[in-house]
Parts: sequence; structure tokens; C-alpha cells
Amino acid sequence: MTSWNTVTDTATDTAIGAADVAAAATRLAGHVVRTPLLENAALNRAVGGRLLLKPEMLQTTGSFKFRGASNAVLQLDAERRARGVIAFSSGNHAQGVAAAAKLNGVDALIVMPDDAPAVKRAGTAAWGAEIVDYDRKGGVSREAVAAKLADDRGLTLIRPYDEPAVMAGQGTVGLEIAEQAAGLGLVPDLVLVPCGGGGLTAGVATALAAQCPRARVHPVEPQGFDDTARSLAAGERLANDGVESGYCDALLAPQPGALTFAVNRRLCGPGLVVSDADVRVAMHAAFSQLKLVAEPGGAVALAAALAGKVDLKDRVAVVVLSGGNVDPAVYTAALQAADT
Repeated sequence: MTSWNTVTDTATDTAIGAADVAAAATRLAGHVVRTPLLENAALNRAVGGRLLLKPEMLQTTGSFKFRGASNAVLQLDAERRARGVIAFSSGNHAQGVAAAAKLNGVDALIVMPDDAPAVKRAGTAAWGAEIVDYDRKGGVSREAVAAKLADDRGLTLIRPYDEPAVMAGQGTVGLEIAEQAAGLGLVPDLVLVPCGGGGLTAGVATALAAQCPRARVHPVEPQGFDDTARSLAAGERLANDGVESGYCDALLAPQPGALTFAVNRRLCGPGLVVSDADVRVAMHAAFSQLKLVAEPGGAVALAAALAGKVDLKDRVAVVVLSGGNVDPAVYTAALQAADT
């Protein structure tokens, strides 16, 4: 066993269950924000049904990623806490791990691409994490960089999605959706979830399968990074075609995770795919109707709803707005483009 093993060492862990999500919710109580479930009359009219929105940009660090990172950090034993943790990420997982580590007295080292959005790099640094750059456009493997650093320093790796502790933490989004919808006297027919490596989707689907099994979970991806949609259709994991950058920077995983796909193949689908133009419309709608700042990757589920990628007429749908960490220039351009 190498020193950089992940939080869950058991190699046979291939999925999570509802009990793991429930345990994560108990563990995270008082550590994470219970984000609201919002509704807007104009958006309801636009889709012809009832659209409920889960705004995870209101979470600590501006993204759902703080949930999974905190669940992982809180399970570290004293020895691992003393050594510190390492993660690789283009931004939201980086900030989540940096914050979770800082708030629990653990040192964090984050491997980030040198072209990561400035707002995400600044957010990571603000939590006191050490940042190591790598050149993803030059073909450098972030996994290899992180593995060497972890071995050299004895750090524990917290993976961005293919890690049961992280998946269970993200699943608390789904648990809250079920509880909050029930409080409104509603049962969702569909839940649309932004999808990169699939950890949020897998966690939400696991929670909802137990709490409201009628709800169908659809992962949503941007064009060019629709590996989960294609993989679900094919029944096997497929990779993206070597594309290293895109408008929805939070959703650039090269292929679905092995653990996440095992869950999502069983509980989710089909996958939905949106264009960058669809995403800009959704970012504008989140701002104009809800006064919420959504980053491109965080807006894809709302984009799918507003673009009619699935029929929502006379149905109850939930969309997860997964994050709001966007560079001001990118955000301004999105609002201007959608307003023309």
C-alpha cells in the first residue's frame, strides 16, 4: 500500500449506498450549508411545469464540492490528518479540499492546471493551500504529478469524484432535495444534474433512489464533453476525444469515473447535452430571475431545462445549479451574449 492511497482504501469499493449518504449527512451537519430549494414563476412558465432549483453556489466555496471534500477530510485518522492531503482539480474541488482542510486543521496541497480560471486559483490560495501547477495542454498527467507528490510527502489523496467518501458527501444534495420537495408536498419526476466525472450525479441518484424512487436522474454535460451520455448509451465507459479545454471548465473530466459510472449506469439516464449558447441563456436566466451567479458548468442543468432537452410540461423537475465560481469577464460576456 502506497502512502497516497485515498480516504477509502478498500479496493473492492465499487459504489455507495443510501446508508453512506445518510452517514455523510450526519457527519456534515454543522459543517456545510443546507442550501434552499427555490421556485420562480417565470421559469415555471418557460418550461410548462414546476421547476425547483438547488443553488449550490450558496455553499461554502461557492460549489457543491465542499460537501464531498469535507466528508473525506472528516474521516481521516490522526496520522493522516497530521501528514496532510493532496487533490488535483481545475478549481471547484481544489477550493473544496482547501477549505475543508483549513477548517479542520489539515495542510493541503492542490495540483492545478496552469490555465485554471483565476477566480478558482485565487479561491484555493485564499484557504491557505499550497498550489502546484501542471501543463494539461502539454499532455502532463495530473494523476502522475499528484501521485509523486503524495509519495514524496506521505499525503492522502482526495480524488475529485471517483472516491466513495466524496460521492457520499455529494449525495447530501440529493437527500436535501428529497426532504425539501416533500416539505412542499411535491415528489420530483425528474432531477437534472451537472456532470463531469459523475460524483455529484452518483451521489444524488443514490440518495433519491432511496428517498423518492419515482424521480429520474439525468446527467447533463456540455457538447464536446458528453462522455457520460455516450457511455450510458453504450453501456461502457467511453472517453472524450482528447479535448483539454472548454467553456464549462468545471466539467472537463476525460471520461466517467469507474466507481461513479457503476452507480450512474444503474440509476441514471439518459444523459442530456447542451451547447455553450444554451449555457449562456441559463446563466442569464439565473441572474435575471433568481439573482444568482452561475458559472458555465454550474448552469448546464438549467440550460437543459430551458432548451427543452427533456419534456417538463406538467411535471415537477429539480435542477441543480452546482457552482458559481466564474471569472468576471467570462460572466459579463455570457450575460451580454444571452441578452442580444
